[in-house]
Amino acid sequence: MRFLFNGCRLARTSLASRSIARHAFSTAPRQTARGKSKGSRSAPNFSKIASSNIHRLGDSFGEDVPGHTLSKNQQRQVSKTYAVFKKLAMARFDDFLRTEGWNEKKNEYMAFGVASGLDFDREAKLFRCTLGAACEQASEKDATKRKDNPLFWSLRNAFVAEDIKGLSGEIKYAFQSFLMRSRFPVSISNTHQKIADMRFPYEWYPATRALQRTIYLHVGPTNSGKTYNALKALENAKSGIYAGPLRLLAHEVYSRFVAKGKSCALITGEEQRIPKDVDTYFKSCTVEMTPLNQVVDVAVIDEIQMIGDVERGWAWTQAVLGVQAKEVHLCGEERAVELIQSLCAMLGDKCVVTRYERLSGLDTMHESLNGQLRNLRKGDAVVSFSRVGIHSLKKQIEDATGKRCAIVYGSLPPETRAQQAALFNDPDNDYDYLVASDAIGMGLNLEIRRVIFEATHKRDSSSYRQMSVSEIKQIGGRAGRYRTANHAIRASNLDDESAKSEPSGPGLVTALEDEDLAIVIKAFNSEPEPIKTAGIQPPTAAIERLSTYFPPNTPLSFIIRRLRAIAKLSPNFHLCTLKELEDISDLIQPFPMSIYDRCVFLNAPAALRDPNGPRVLQTFARCVSRMEGGNLVDMPELELELLDVNFENWSGTPADYLRKLEGLHKSITLYLWLSYRFTGVFTSQNLAFHVKDLVEGKINERLSRLSQSAENRRKRVEATRKAAEARRLAKQRMLGDLPEKPEHEGVGDWNEAGHEEPLYEDPSQLVITRMEPKSDKQTRH
Repeated sequence: MRFLFNGCRLARTSLASRSIARHAFSTAPRQTARGKSKGSRSAPNFSKIASSNIHRLGDSFGEDVPGHTLSKNQQRQVSKTYAVFKKLAMARFDDFLRTEGWNEKKNEYMAFGVASGLDFDREAKLFRCTLGAACEQASEKDATKRKDNPLFWSLRNAFVAEDIKGLSGEIKYAFQSFLMRSRFPVSISNTHQKIADMRFPYEWYPATRALQRTIYLHVGPTNSGKTYNALKALENAKSGIYAGPLRLLAHEVYSRFVAKGKSCALITGEEQRIPKDVDTYFKSCTVEMTPLNQVVDVAVIDEIQMIGDVERGWAWTQAVLGVQAKEVHLCGEERAVELIQSLCAMLGDKCVVTRYERLSGLDTMHESLNGQLRNLRKGDAVVSFSRVGIHSLKKQIEDATGKRCAIVYGSLPPETRAQQAALFNDPDNDYDYLVASDAIGMGLNLEIRRVIFEATHKRDSSSYRQMSVSEIKQIGGRAGRYRTANHAIRASNLDDESAKSEPSGPGLVTALEDEDLAIVIKAFNSEPEPIKTAGIQPPTAAIERLSTYFPPNTPLSFIIRRLRAIAKLSPNFHLCTLKELEDISDLIQPFPMSIYDRCVFLNAPAALRDPNGPRVLQTFARCVSRMEGGNLVDMPELELELLDVNFENWSGTPADYLRKLEGLHKSITLYLWLSYRFTGVFTSQNLAFHVKDLVEGKINERLSRLSQSAENRRKRVEATRKAAEARRLAKQRMLGDLPEKPEHEGVGDWNEAGHEEPLYEDPSQLVITRMEPKSDKQTRH
């Protein structure tokens, strides 16, 4: 995850030169920094001026330049910076002891071998001395490398990566490691290193390695026919699998196969539709649900460039390395070719690369709409990034133009989504415009003549960022579609090529505002960086095996951090972000269960940022721990009473009403996800599906009455732009112009149901919208 660095400063000194940067707080750029956490209020005032020097100094990645020495003045500046960092680290340790000391976590510390409060105090004093010595060694002897000063190196890395929150987490792990320092002889530590050796992840799938596979790599721009040709190979096979990044894509392929009379299952994290009375059938699934224990003729893995994603890349790597298919068709961007060829060479699989050219033209315009929705033309699609934004724009467009506007986004019910797409694609009605989520960038085939970006900045895990070159080109490339999915279905049912549609002319791409159009033009004149590494995640077997070397009550988050700290990786792979896994493991730690059951929870779609999300997760963990109590109506934490509350009787604000409904929806989604993995515990699956439908109905009814003024929309987009720019500058202070580690690839939100668009990007987006009163006019959705 990447986090907004909030402008903390470590010391007010003059701008350090780049030579100092090579010696001071320079680290591997694993992540951008996160804003100051709520728990950092007790930090001293100097933490507010913490990062300017750190990030001015952060220009290399922890290695000295051979033969380089600092001047005395530069050395004094570095020493001063490290001295202040020492105070900051000490303050965070004191804060940790106040909130997670012996009285608060007695049982946990006993697992680390601490027998009494007196022993704990003694260990805390020893660690304080060790912490101080590490900082002084960096300040006085310039010992900042991992091999020379590992404690300081890890604390510095954590602070640069995640600011105060990262430093606090690393101090917690360092203290726990300190308590464990004498528990393991050298032989056991060496065993830990062997368990954490993840240089050869393809060895995790021995059954697949016994197959001789051929990897067909289909690469090219959007609207080039690469996915169409891969799906034709799947259709002609006797058995096969489709794996895509979004539920809506899995559903689209599922519908396509069913329409052709082929038995097909739909398998996502929260829903499984299995054909009855047949033994052999195709499977259309989200990529993390790709079955790895079944031999099939053909597998299609879509959007292969997402193998490099910092959070979700592991799912693509797992599918590519583990799927047991004689033919594996990978569809995606050109920048994935070199990495995939390298992986195939490792695996001993034959690799065949087919490159495609775009089937219709695509041009970027040199004029935006100047913020005026009345400048829209028939066939235009405006792209927004949240459901609130989509519905607000629909109302504004209809008010400004007097024409109807269709809406398409991933979490719409499939039937409604198909209906809305058909209304937009039909040239003979008054649905002239479309507002869609960025999910159209991943295969929602629509007859779009012009793509218009409402904004070019979007929210990720914690803050705003400018969209990547790849994202902008992929979404913009949906303009001027050569043929829609309906065309493809009709064509495939005919023996000749007569049903093939002709190109509809060059597609056009522009933006609503001039500021965003400049970014769009720059993106289309640029090429994204090649993908250099594939993401992996520690296998459950490694976590289970490593846990056997620790006492039973050892926090799983410590074991995960330990595995991350000692992991060995090949140059072709990167370890995906484990922060959310650590957060989930801490939340479920109080409830006794096996390591395997805990690992199941680690990949659950837990809504940790929702106010009620952690409490709901713990409720479900308690049920698994007891192996009972999973009846939906017996869980007061789910707030099912919201189903009986009409908006007219709601005593809170409209924004709170929507947030509560969205929180309930996320809770039910998590319940359904768990119901497929703990079937004997969560027994109300049918009821959960019914409740989910009811909640979605209430949310959609509220969304249909959302309204927002054009002025408020502009203010929101401008605020988003400023937040993203502030983050970019902070990242530049941290990393300079050096290469970065893997980032987010593609669209959607991995923690949303179906990995699709969120309800809102930021709570403030709900505050500046309003609810229109109910009218007798029937609106089609």
